[in-house]
Amino acid sequence: MTTYERMKRMYAHREADRVPITDAPWGSTLERWRREGMPEGISYTDYFGLDRFVSIGMDNSPRFPVGTVEETEEYIIHTSQWGATMRSWKHAGGVPEFLDFIIKDPDSWANAKERMQPSRDRVDWNYLEGNYKRWRAEGAWIIASFWFGFDVTHSWTVGTERLLTAMVTDPEWVADMFNHFLEMDIALFEMVWQAGYEFDEINWPDDMGYKQSLFFSPRFYKEILKPVHKKAADWAHSKGVKVRLHSCGDVRPLIPDLIDLGIDMLNPIEVKAGMDPTALKAEYGDRLGFHGGLNAVLFEKPESMWAEMKRVVPIMKKNGGYVLSSDHSVPENVSLEEFRTFVEMGKDLGRYD
Repeated sequence: MTTYERMKRMYAHREADRVPITDAPWGSTLERWRREGMPEGISYTDYFGLDRFVSIGMDNSPRFPVGTVEETEEYIIHTSQWGATMRSWKHAGGVPEFLDFIIKDPDSWANAKERMQPSRDRVDWNYLEGNYKRWRAEGAWIIASFWFGFDVTHSWTVGTERLLTAMVTDPEWVADMFNHFLEMDIALFEMVWQAGYEFDEINWPDDMGYKQSLFFSPRFYKEILKPVHKKAADWAHSKGVKVRLHSCGDVRPLIPDLIDLGIDMLNPIEVKAGMDPTALKAEYGDRLGFHGGLNAVLFEKPESMWAEMKRVVPIMKKNGGYVLSSDHSVPENVSLEEFRTFVEMGKDLGRYD
């Protein structure tokens, strides 16, 4: 079966030949694997025989100037098109360190918003023209990568403390940012769709929790963010497209709302934050698909990871609705051969009789 065929069955809560398998190694992890024998010029997806997921992106940013502020052998401080100044590490994984932001209040947001107008030059048409037919011929699963919501607004746009404070003091400003980012997404991906480049799923990152808790109250979610999520899901479903949400942290209190608004699959099911994949499967598995749920912390002790896979995967794969991966990404302490074992075990344990 192709990845497309497997994913269609997973979303329909039907069994396939096996569950799809994917993951996201850090850049420093890829550096290690190449030192350990993975050839240059080949993707880790092809090298390990992972399922083929491909993404279509777009630029919904204010298009602020991008440049380098400082560079050393260890890091680079640079500015982004969203107006953030950040420090990115060259040879280590993890998220950037955010240092400053252009957007700090409703007035600076208004100036940024004026710069955020949908136009065809915000889509890489050459990328689509050069790859789309091959993706379909190979049976890839094609994802439209949306960019909106709490996570990208606090981390990439205005800053965490500033946004959390504004949720209380100026919720109208917060809602306007959430909605305008999504409106840009929909306008640009409508262009993509109308040009004949259809996709199978929309996906967006919106980390709403951390260890054992949410960043904000369920009431705030229902009043401010849920309507924006629902607007995205409704747009996708109107085209027959599935909806997968990436939200790190312990988001258990929100799962009934996520199902209600139309989320089809949840990722990454972060065990270290308090998410229990098998318990979630038992309670919601007939209504929600799951992607992830294998505790990446256990990569430090591979035998513990193998034992966890043997416990979790047979439960999660039952009746479809599961994509096998770690509960976030693959850190640099995972060797080439350890990840090879992870993939091989995943294919074996995820096979349907």
